Amino acid sequence: MARKSGKSAIGRRSSKSRARRTLVMVATRKGAWLYHGDAARKIWRADGPHFLGHKVSHLVLDPRDGKTLLAAAKTGHLGPTILRATDLGKSWKEAARPPAFAKAADGKEGRSVDHTFWLTPGRAQDRDVWYAGTSPQGLFRSADGGVTWEPFSIINDDPQFREWMGTVQDGTPDGPKLHSIMVDPRDGRHFYIAMSGGGVHESTDGGRNWKTLIKGMDVVEGFGFDPAKPTFHDPHCVRLSPTSPDRLYQQNHCGIYRLDRPSDTWVRIGKSMPKQVGDIGFPMVVHPRDADTAWVFPMDGTQVWPRTSPDGKPAAYVTRNGGKSWQRLDAGLPRSQAWWTVKRQCMVADACDPVALYVGNSGGELWMGRDEGKRWSCIAQHLPEIYAVETAQL
Repeated sequence: MARKSGKSAIGRRSSKSRARRTLVMVATRKGAWLYHGDAARKIWRADGPHFLGHKVSHLVLDPRDGKTLLAAAKTGHLGPTILRATDLGKSWKEAARPPAFAKAADGKEGRSVDHTFWLTPGRAQDRDVWYAGTSPQGLFRSADGGVTWEPFSIINDDPQFREWMGTVQDGTPDGPKLHSIMVDPRDGRHFYIAMSGGGVHESTDGGRNWKTLIKGMDVVEGFGFDPAKPTFHDPHCVRLSPTSPDRLYQQNHCGIYRLDRPSDTWVRIGKSMPKQVGDIGFPMVVHPRDADTAWVFPMDGTQVWPRTSPDGKPAAYVTRNGGKSWQRLDAGLPRSQAWWTVKRQCMVADACDPVALYVGNSGGELWMGRDEGKRWSCIAQHLPEIYAVETAQL
């Protein structure tokens, strides 16, 4: 079973978080915005756009210093790059060496990074270490705060991994990608990653060797796909519980799952979702202090996979018992004709007490769900299509 944090630890964290301000980072199809909230999270100050016109896949604040921002961006003239600010976004510089695949050997077909998709800071004790996942699938590491990047582990060029990655044509509609890079807070050599497509993988020796974690995961029916092959698995988002790192949750192309280590078999907990809604979607969020509480934002996964809110009625769903049951959270959200798409990086929770949720949609709206999603209100409108949302406490 996953370990839970004690009440005393929760009390200490929550009393500290109440006095801190919340920062919401929004990455969009045409730039990035920062939203600074007051301590009560009632008044929001917009800072942006930053690099208007850039496709920004991810914008993340370094929790180790509280002021360094990294943005995964792409423009027609710059190509894919990493942009850095060490002053909370007042001034930006391009990475001296952004993620790039190694040059292919003679006679071999090379790959080029289309865009960096996912950014993950290292552990608190691994200062200036960052990890990046790209499209097509690649894994990179920076040891200098994002200034220079190098290929990390065997993944990028390993023949077996390359086979599992498939081709660009096999990938997701906006390109195949490596995402959900997670470092065990107890052990800097213990990693999890996910590939769309290509499955979920784990390394316990700093990336030298990897174990595939796809047992229990379903594949799309009707096409003769072999569930034993990672190629046919499309994890949309995988999350590690902050307080119980032996527990992982997954929102998959084929359902919602939970994994409690040392087991290597995923359990489909989405079957307890309402049948008319289903358990298909993109984002997955885990409570910062309770490993039994997690949220999803379902999408219509029927027929041609519309990837919009089921029946045009958007809602978050929460489980407070590890997936045994789910509750709909839609107070304040549109009741009809709201055909949202919420992508895999577009739902997140802050660390306050009580927790608030933040959701960005394809229509350029940023929504906040107070009291752990019980009361929703729109805090920003008319943005470009939102690609990712992150939060931090300042």
